[in-house]
Amino acid sequence: MFKNKGIAFKLVLFFTLSSAAIFAAIFSYNYLVSRRMIQKGIEDNSANLITTTTSRIEVLLTSTQKVPQNTAYLLENTNYDEAELFKVIYAIVEKNPEIYGAAVAFEPYALDRFYDYFHWDWYQIPRELEQPQWTEPYFGEGGGVLMSSYAVPFYRVVDGTRRLTGVVVVDISLEELRKIVSSIRILRSGYGFLISKNGTFVTHPIKEHIMNETIFSIAEERKDPMLRETGRRMIRGETGYSTGSVKSAVTGKTCIMTYVPIKSNGWSLGVLFPHDELMADITNLNHVVLALGVTGLVLLALAVVFIARSITKPLTEMADIAGRIGTGDLEAQVPMVRTKDEVGKLASALDCMKTSLKDYIREITDTTAARQRMESELKIARNIQMGILPKEFPPFPDRKDFDIHALTIPAREVGGDFYDFFLIDRDHLCIVIGDASGKGIPAAIFMAFTKTLIKAKASVSIQTGMLMEEVNDELSKGNPADMFITVFCAILNTATGELRYTNGGHNPPVIIRRTGDLNYLDGPGELVVGIMEGTQYTTRTLVLNPGDGLFLYTDGVTEAMNAAGEIFSTDRLKDVLATCADGDVSGITACVGGAINDFCKDASQYDDITMMAVRYEGTGSENG
Repeated sequence: MFKNKGIAFKLVLFFTLSSAAIFAAIFSYNYLVSRRMIQKGIEDNSANLITTTTSRIEVLLTSTQKVPQNTAYLLENTNYDEAELFKVIYAIVEKNPEIYGAAVAFEPYALDRFYDYFHWDWYQIPRELEQPQWTEPYFGEGGGVLMSSYAVPFYRVVDGTRRLTGVVVVDISLEELRKIVSSIRILRSGYGFLISKNGTFVTHPIKEHIMNETIFSIAEERKDPMLRETGRRMIRGETGYSTGSVKSAVTGKTCIMTYVPIKSNGWSLGVLFPHDELMADITNLNHVVLALGVTGLVLLALAVVFIARSITKPLTEMADIAGRIGTGDLEAQVPMVRTKDEVGKLASALDCMKTSLKDYIREITDTTAARQRMESELKIARNIQMGILPKEFPPFPDRKDFDIHALTIPAREVGGDFYDFFLIDRDHLCIVIGDASGKGIPAAIFMAFTKTLIKAKASVSIQTGMLMEEVNDELSKGNPADMFITVFCAILNTATGELRYTNGGHNPPVIIRRTGDLNYLDGPGELVVGIMEGTQYTTRTLVLNPGDGLFLYTDGVTEAMNAAGEIFSTDRLKDVLATCADGDVSGITACVGGAINDFCKDASQYDDITMMAVRYEGTGSENG
């Protein structure tokens, strides 16, 4: 998507995204750490706050509890009459301002008179449990004061048995508790509340909830299972810290809630911390950090844009210059860059490249012209070489006593292979085939010189061995390149079929008998021609019968190689000749040439290929 964009765009994008990723990581880490620190602070502060509040409540309740407990102890251990008892009760109320009222309730007939209080909670529950109990909160007579009672049972030993005698009860106003709980202020909207053992709200910022709602009725109304579970834990007397989505009944916002039991009466105190207000400072700080980060990213992007443009401007200019140079405009001026950095080095390299290209193109032009001249000269040389080789077949259309066909395929423009045939007189045909060492023009020149010498020195009276010796001596003189040539030379008496021949290091020809027999021409191999002056060569004789023939070739035939590195070989040549020996001479050379092409296929030709087929028909034919 961005691969076709410029370097400046990629630099800006890369640095901006990288910086944004780093900033986001730092911002997230800072936010999470700060959040954990605040939550830890909330837990510690809430623990301190709720401990202080519960301590105040416990002090109030404990001091209240001691009054009826002492009275009960007094009643158990002293004798009293009704007048004295009334004095004690009046003194309790008078000297303890937190006590709203007090009473001593006796078991039936413990005193002569009694009221019907035996089924009231403040009497029945401590009587049955045989221990002091706080009652559920209630409104006093007239409904104006929220109260709670603390009842302590007392006993007497009668006839050796400890029996319940009555209950001492004091009533306290919960106004002081309400003030203590209402004094809890958490930021703007945090508050505390108190519930009884049954979950009834004893204190709450919403006055309508007091004694009219329970924590469970609120949970049911809101369909809030978390609040319901929290209520269960509170009435079981558990201590807890809830970070879940507890909603404030006052604001409806999410709060963190802490709760702890009031051990004196089994009630529970809850405190709500408004989440958004607690996080306000860190949120504001994060907003500031985010704004600073975004501003920093923008400034960084602008700085990167400036830097990228300062770098890419000369690069863009040099890219344009490079494009013009690539299209051949070598006069384009490279912009001047004075710095020694990579851009300066690139400008210097581009200018150096332009100069080098000019020199290279000039050299290429000169080399191409020289090569074209050489190719032209090679083409002319090839034409000359091909021109000195007989190429019209049949070469002697008026002669019926023999037939001959030959071809050569140079590995380069010109080669070192050659063949020749000519009549010395009417009854003597000279046949020559050779292969000069090396390739190219030197081999072609050496071959042409050899061919010319053989044709000039050949005569009816000379033996082929002597002819080869004279040619060898001429070639060996002034041969600083130490070149040599393999030559097979033969003179055929067309009247008798006698073949005199000499093999100067050349491949042995194949004798093709009219009976179909194929054999390589025997005879010891002699030294190649042109390598050593004074070398002796032997003349050998062979008689051809009418219908017999010779197949002469150079090593480019038997050593032709295919892509697998295999050579054509003398055995394969003999097998191919066996399939076409009874054909005419042009068919024989074509058959062998086709077999070589099929064998080598697309493999490169490494050596010249030359072949010649001769068939002797005999004097019985009309010679014209």
